[in-house]
Amino acid sequence: MNAQYSTPADADHESGSPEVNRRHGAAPDADARFGAPSEANRRRHAPSAVHQQHSAPEDVMNQQYGPGADSIRNPRQGDHVPSTPPPVATPMPGSEPAQEAPTSRFETRPGGDGWPVPPETAPAGRQVAVPSRVPVPVFPDHAGALERIGVTADDFSSRRVVPPRPPVAETGLRGALHRLSFGLVALPPGPREQARQRAVETVRRNFGGLRQITVVNPKGGAGKTVAVLMLAMTFGRHRGGYVLAWDNNETQGTLGMRAQQDFHVRTVRDLLRDLDHFKGPTGRIGDLSQYVRAQGGAMFDVLASDESATAGEMLTSQAFGDLREAVSRFYKLIVVDTGNNVRAANWQAAIDATDQLVVTMSARNDSAETAARMLDHLEQTGRRDLVRGAVSVVSMPAHRKDVDLPAVQRHFAARTRAVLLAPYEKLLDSGEPIRYDSLSKASSGAWLRIASAVAEGL
Repeated sequence: MNAQYSTPADADHESGSPEVNRRHGAAPDADARFGAPSEANRRRHAPSAVHQQHSAPEDVMNQQYGPGADSIRNPRQGDHVPSTPPPVATPMPGSEPAQEAPTSRFETRPGGDGWPVPPETAPAGRQVAVPSRVPVPVFPDHAGALERIGVTADDFSSRRVVPPRPPVAETGLRGALHRLSFGLVALPPGPREQARQRAVETVRRNFGGLRQITVVNPKGGAGKTVAVLMLAMTFGRHRGGYVLAWDNNETQGTLGMRAQQDFHVRTVRDLLRDLDHFKGPTGRIGDLSQYVRAQGGAMFDVLASDESATAGEMLTSQAFGDLREAVSRFYKLIVVDTGNNVRAANWQAAIDATDQLVVTMSARNDSAETAARMLDHLEQTGRRDLVRGAVSVVSMPAHRKDVDLPAVQRHFAARTRAVLLAPYEKLLDSGEPIRYDSLSKASSGAWLRIASAVAEGL
């Protein structure tokens, strides 16, 4: 075996030349001082060519690949593994057993980044085995790394998730400082602005389908029409349209009079006459614009009731159901204005289709008492849950003289989910078509809070 794989290095070793002695760390005159070893001992302890091939010292690796070449090799390209393991050297009698060489020159230190790092430098004279394959850390995001088992598209798409930016004040003194500093001073919003942002987010949330808000009070002048228009305006502006204000008065209503006028004067009676056109697959929202009145920047439409005092028969529950089925194909939120007759068939049909009930009243005792008796009627007819989840809106008069507001608030707070106040607005009390852009900030903010409370029940 040795004769077959003999190399020039073996010949030099057998001859005991000074070059070999110098290479193995022996003094030039070692043979002279201690006597030359016998030929048998030299052949017994001489390393074979195969052992030299797999146990080459680091200087040979450095000469071929440069310093540190064995630590920067591509870990995915494994070294050649011989089919026959290298022979193990037999220790000489009387010598100490040799310590086992580490199987790898790499280790993974705790707390690191997962990549193998070289251990401490081996003592001089000890030969370290070169690993046949270095363990590869598994990081799917690293180029050229192996994919781990169980990786899905969610792991990849999660990298694109951007955390939301911290909110910055837009109104008040903090907002003014942010604008004057050209964005250098970014203060968080104050408590009032934070409350408004939460109300807007509640109004904008997805309701999961068609929802109907019904505004009720049997007494005239209780603020039903104004509440319908203000709720529809608030939801329309913050949700981007698809909101309908519907006057379901059994006779003559005032919703069309208080809303902005359009190019036509068609009412719910005209839509009911042509309803067959919207039941089939040919009905389009563009065709429906001939029957509803767009409110411009308020971002909602109005379906007015018959404005003639000599109208024909009253609407039935079947007519209400057919109209609701038709308009529900084009709108996501319907705000229904009701009449004053709680026994009317269309009034009862509107209550049965209600998702959120809104009870309006003025701060006067007669308006509040009429609303309280209506709640008694609803509870007696099996609609107790609808009453418990209702929102009560109290419209404030121009003067608070002879107004017992605490008593009104206590009564309806005990019977409904929330009681909110709507401040007095001369523009809303004039009886003229409402100019939505001319509303005061106090009224807009109050109706935003009312719409947020209504949205919580949807």
